[in-house]
Amino acid sequence: MVKIATLKATPDWKIFYTLSNGEERTSDLKHFLQFDVFKELSEPEEFLKIHNGGYFVEWDSGCDLSLDTLNKNSILLRGKQIAA
Repeated sequence: MVKIATLKATPDWKIFYTLSNGEERTSDLKHFLQFDVFKELSEPEEFLKIHNGGYFVEWDSGCDLSLDTLNKNSILLRGKQIAA
């Protein structure tokens, strides 16, 4: 099963991540800030406190997003996209 190999967040609410199958992806997560559960992440320093859970990402505040959600909201930068 494919999982997140590397993860980097930026202060403008974007993440860059590499999957175990070699895909490199980016996702702009700013639109999630409109939901109450993600309000704490509106501060860039809180957004940067992201952790790689393999099949999800999680922040110190307790917010999380699954890999499926990330991939649906991402852009493939490099690698061969595998059909779902």
